[in-house]
Amino acid sequence: MLADVISRDDIRGTYETIRPYIRRTPVIQVDLSELDGVSGASGVFGFSGVSGFSGVSGSAPAATLKLEQLQCAGSFKARGAFANLLLRDVPAAGVVAASGGNHGVAVAYAAHRRGVPAKIFVPTVSAPAKVERIRALGADLVVTGERYADALAAAQAWVSSSGAMEVHAFDQRETLLGQGTVALELAGQAGDLDTVLVPVGGGGLIAGIASYFAGTVRVIGVEPDGAPTLSYARAQGGPADAPAGSVAADALAPRRVGDLVFPITQSYVEDVVLVDDTSILAAQQALWRALRIAAEPAASVGIAALLAGAYKPAPGERVAVVISGANMTPSQLG
Repeated sequence: MLADVISRDDIRGTYETIRPYIRRTPVIQVDLSELDGVSGASGVFGFSGVSGFSGVSGSAPAATLKLEQLQCAGSFKARGAFANLLLRDVPAAGVVAASGGNHGVAVAYAAHRRGVPAKIFVPTVSAPAKVERIRALGADLVVTGERYADALAAAQAWVSSSGAMEVHAFDQRETLLGQGTVALELAGQAGDLDTVLVPVGGGGLIAGIASYFAGTVRVIGVEPDGAPTLSYARAQGGPADAPAGSVAADALAPRRVGDLVFPITQSYVEDVVLVDDTSILAAQQALWRALRIAAEPAASVGIAALLAGAYKPAPGERVAVVISGANMTPSQLG
């Protein structure tokens, strides 16, 4: 049973444990017409004159944004990192993690807060801002290989030789429990929701959120079309190697979705939609220019899905979007 992997009560218990170390990130309500025409390609999203979305002629749909880019260490990943360090026995050798960037920052931050050694492996595709943050937090950083899978192999070899505790970026029960606390907060902040749009890389965030809602809220995954890990898994009937490209490759391109993640998504994730790089970058710029929300490309995919029409809400549908992180340089915002 899925409840044997991660249940709503498990997530609630985890929240009480990690609560002193994380932020309860805010939500805001946004009329998506505010974002139209501000992305650098005027009118690209075409909401002007659209009717029927919210039952009001001429109005665009609204969405509730969960602002996880304001989380400790700059992304939702801090939740899973603290869950691992607080729910497991950390050996003297400390912790090790492989990451495209955000998970590494989060584990380095959590280890710094808890006073334990951390060794982080990242691929060359990792954003310089994320690499610099990991170093600044005092972790032993190793840059190796071109993609997350290369960093993961190196991290697992270090686990074998050092005795350090691996903190997996997505395919670890404690990681899923931590990420599930995003849904716990959102449910209390946004009231009744019909749908939540969630970025997907390895699937830890969407599996945690889906486990908490357990079918009571429609959960939709959003992936870059250049890194369709969950889409590939659903097509193949299980985790399978997928392309690992896209402007969001440092956060949403682990090559394959997690083994723990996949069965949860099969039960509780209704659909997965794809967005292209042009739409992702346009959404990132729109969030900044219209709302002054600084979001990295990977964190902007849910907004891209709404603005580009990859996901079209029904009239009156109450939609939430997780803005997952902001570990980048200011120059990316234009």
